[in-house]
Amino acid sequence: MSEKDTIKVYSTKAFTSKFMPSDDLKAIVQVERDNFFITRLEDMYKLVTRNVPASRSTINNCLFVTEGEAVMKIGSEQYKIHKNEILIVPAGQVFSFQTGDVNKGYICGFHSDFLLGKFAKTDLWKDFEFLRVWGNPKIEPDEQTAGFILNIFDRLLTEYSKNGLRNQEIYQTYLHALFCEMQSAYKPLSSSKLISAISISNRFKELIFSNIKSIHLVTDYASLLNISPNHLNKTVKTITNKSPTKWIDEAILAEAKVLLCQSQFSISEIASSVGFEDQSYFTRLFKKYENVTPTEFRKMIDKS
Repeated sequence: MSEKDTIKVYSTKAFTSKFMPSDDLKAIVQVERDNFFITRLEDMYKLVTRNVPASRSTINNCLFVTEGEAVMKIGSEQYKIHKNEILIVPAGQVFSFQTGDVNKGYICGFHSDFLLGKFAKTDLWKDFEFLRVWGNPKIEPDEQTAGFILNIFDRLLTEYSKNGLRNQEIYQTYLHALFCEMQSAYKPLSSSKLISAISISNRFKELIFSNIKSIHLVTDYASLLNISPNHLNKTVKTITNKSPTKWIDEAILAEAKVLLCQSQFSISEIASSVGFEDQSYFTRLFKKYENVTPTEFRKMIDKS
């Protein structure tokens, strides 16, 4: 079994054993086999018995609030959504949230491959920016569009509760319709007209997402993008208000937090997994941003 597979298996077991009662996991665990699930948001929150620290899912998750509010950290940013608003957590993105939110609505999870069918092309998910790791995960539709979206979620839940995944084409069709409604209300994170700069920034964030365990230098990412490090620095800072170095550091920390929370690896093994042979340097970087060492962070999670 590869290191990646080992982490995935332990991560699933760790999440279910730590945060949810074992008797109530069928709908959540089922998605690992079926690549799709939908349930009421209030029912999902009832199952979560503890705060959920840095975690990662192999599927895309979509939260739609009909009453109250929901707060979630996605990547390095925290988001809050209210009635008629949607939050997307793309597959592979690091997320965390605390218990205690009072709300109603829906949560739907689906693997990107689940979208494939006779009514959809193979790269359908690329047409919707909110499913990309660099997209804006928060969508605020107007009242009419929210009503259409509510009808789609209700239809998906009815079908899932009644027939399971007996007819996947129904889900694929409704999910496509859902994405189109969401797209009509979607607003990019940057409204700038600097198309080239936005493209470079988005490509940089995708490269980080794919290579953070092995590439930590701005110069290397600039080389992959065929631009100078100075151009990459200026471009990313202009579009995101954060330097490339900070984006890289935050991605390293996100990876480390997932392993600290969801694996039994030692600190040195975690440091090596995120690309540091020098454990002391990794510890200094972690403490610089979190104000605690990796060991102290793990103890805090265990006590929460």
